[in-house]
Amino acid sequence: MSTKIDRARAFGAMHDQASPLILPNAWDVASARVVLACGARAIATTSAGVAWSSGHRDGNELSRDAALDAVRRIASSVTVPISADVEAGYGETSSDVAETVTSFIDAGISGVNIEDSLRPIDEQQQRIAGARTAADDAGIPLFINARIDTHRLGNIGGDDWFEETVTRATSYARSGASGIFVLGPLAADTITRLADATTLPLNVAYGPGTLSISELSRAGARRISAGSSIAEAAYSVAQHWASAMLETPDARVSSPPALGWAALNGLVRD
Repeated sequence: MSTKIDRARAFGAMHDQASPLILPNAWDVASARVVLACGARAIATTSAGVAWSSGHRDGNELSRDAALDAVRRIASSVTVPISADVEAGYGETSSDVAETVTSFIDAGISGVNIEDSLRPIDEQQQRIAGARTAADDAGIPLFINARIDTHRLGNIGGDDWFEETVTRATSYARSGASGIFVLGPLAADTITRLADATTLPLNVAYGPGTLSISELSRAGARRISAGSSIAEAAYSVAQHWASAMLETPDARVSSPPALGWAALNGLVRD
C-alpha cells in the first residue's frame, strides 16, 4: 500500500468483507508491532492507552499535539492502515475537528474514531461534517467511525436506549460518517437489531463481559475492537509484578514472559 489514498481505500473495504475487521487496539510502536505480528490487517489506537502512556488521564485531557506525536510514531513504524482514536476531536468547534483530521491525515492515518460524548445531535453532526470536509479537501476517503456514547445512559438494549442510538446513527450517517461504534456488553439480539437499523458498518467492543468474537460476528458486527482493554491488561501485569516484588519477597517467577527481550527487540526493530 504505497499511498495514503490506497491505504484509506483498503481500510474502508475491510469493513465490507465476509469476516469482520478485528482491531486489537495499540497505544505505542511496540504494542502496534505486537498486534501486527499476530496477523492484524490494520492498526487502531486507543486514546486511553495513548493518554496513560503519556502521563495523562483519558477523557479529552491529552492535547492534540501529544496524541498526534504518538500516532505519527506508530504510523511511521507500520505499513498497514491506521485508525486513530481522536477522542471528541480535540476542540470545541467543528473547525477544530476539521483541523484535527487534517493533521492526522498528514501523519498518515486512514481512519478516525470520533466520540459524541452525548452532545446535542445537531452539534455532533456539524463536527462529523467538518471531519468529512477536511478529508475531502485532502483527497482522502477517510473512514470516520462515529462513536455513539449511549452506554452512558444505562439500560443498554432497552427501548429508549435503542431509539436514541439509532437516531444518532442515522443522523451521523447523513453527516458523512462511514461507520458507527456502539459501546457496552451488547447482547446478540441488540447487535442484530442495530445492524439492521443502520446502513453503516457496526463496530462493537470486545473484552471482559462481552460476547466472543464469533458470537459478535454472527450477530452482525462488521468491526470489533478492544478499546482500552489490552492496555488495561498490560498495566495490570506491571502492577502484579511490582506488587509481588515489593510485598512478597519470597515469591519466585515461575515462567518467563511469553514475549521476552529477544522477541520484543525483534518486533520493534527499525
